[in-house]
Amino acid sequence: MMARQFLQSIQQSLSLQVLIAMVLGALAGTVLAEQALLLKPLGSVFLNAIKLLVAPLIFFALVSGILSLSGLQQGPAHPHGGQPLGRLAAKTVGLFLLPALIASALGLLVGSLAGFEANPALSKVVVAEKVIPPVSQVLVDLVPSNFLAPFVSGNVLQIIVLAVLTGLALRSAGEAVAPIRQFVTAGSSLMFALTQLVLKFTPIGVFGLIAATVGQYGLSVLLPLGSFIVAVYVGCLLHMFGVYGALVKLGSKMALRDYFRAILPAQLVAFSTASSYGTLPVTYKVVTEKLKVSRPYASFVLPLGSTINMDGCGGIYPAIAAIFIAKLYGIELDALDYLLIAGTATVASLGTAGVPGTALVMLTVTLTVVGLPLEGIAFIAAVDRIIDMIRTTTNVSGDMAVALVIAESEGLLEQTGDPVDATEPVTAPAPAFTATTDGDAAFAAALAQGQDTCAIPAGRRAS
Repeated sequence: MMARQFLQSIQQSLSLQVLIAMVLGALAGTVLAEQALLLKPLGSVFLNAIKLLVAPLIFFALVSGILSLSGLQQGPAHPHGGQPLGRLAAKTVGLFLLPALIASALGLLVGSLAGFEANPALSKVVVAEKVIPPVSQVLVDLVPSNFLAPFVSGNVLQIIVLAVLTGLALRSAGEAVAPIRQFVTAGSSLMFALTQLVLKFTPIGVFGLIAATVGQYGLSVLLPLGSFIVAVYVGCLLHMFGVYGALVKLGSKMALRDYFRAILPAQLVAFSTASSYGTLPVTYKVVTEKLKVSRPYASFVLPLGSTINMDGCGGIYPAIAAIFIAKLYGIELDALDYLLIAGTATVASLGTAGVPGTALVMLTVTLTVVGLPLEGIAFIAAVDRIIDMIRTTTNVSGDMAVALVIAESEGLLEQTGDPVDATEPVTAPAPAFTATTDGDAAFAAALAQGQDTCAIPAGRRAS
């Protein structure tokens, strides 16, 4: 009976499958030695599939996200007689963006100070010499001269620019382009499903890459993973208590001690489930009953934050991971690389956050932009479940901080009701979320199913 339950848990948890694949890969590499290189094609095919996803996923997700937000630009005033929903949405999204930029910078700082060391064996890997163009050329190259060229060449920055321009144009073109908007929505749903399909093969890819790497360079290649995990935890904790703490301190009258005590139940659930969507019922109860945010605004800001507010996944994690992989392979990063890492991670995460596997996709995008070896993903993927617990806690903490600050600035705090005991068990139905535009359909479906949109494991169910 226990054996059957163990097998069922393996089948249901992609994180556990990836961890087992890493162990088996390391074992195969140790036993087979250089013969394990014959297993490398398994990893190469997986990396090719991931790279295949990046261009269309970024384009469709960003355009779809812009179209979804367009539905918030017009609307009635909020229930308490304040500004129209468009203003409220703009303030909310703006306050999500500011910590996201800080998160990327903080990730770069922590990664730079972490003292990651190069592996002498991996440092021998031949990496193409980077040609650093002048700043003027970088700005010129942001705008493609051909619509299809960025997709053919895999130029992520140009794809992002093209997606933003396309989304803005589709918003302003009216009903004449309605069929194209429907095509974008369908394309976003297709990439959602295709990403889920590809990520199911993550254990096979990790097995092949780890086996080949350990077979060629030895088990010592896995030793730096401990320092990487510590660095991510340090970065996330600094962001939660430093950045979000400062945000609450400056934008709210609530004492920091009371604030962190109030949100602790949601943080614990986020840490244990590693699912922003799965934590939504608890987050909603904490925000409405302990932070006293009005229920209508909480029902708006929390699902939105679970979609676009990914400071842990899209800011801190890619920055530290990129520096870790660069150090591991003995590759020096310059100032332009750091700017590209921060900018790409911040902007692209806004569009891909509604897709399961965001962290893996975002890491792929970041490594591609600065020309780092994608093989480094195998090391990161193996410990992703451990890292995702603190990443998700960071994301959820940001949702609650923004909800409190915006609600207080807009007069959306409820003044009535008895205080809630901090030790009270938190169980509440998830806030209702209605797809107001076609672009919200994929998110609404994922929300209803409690899917994890941050971790590598796709389709994780809330307990």
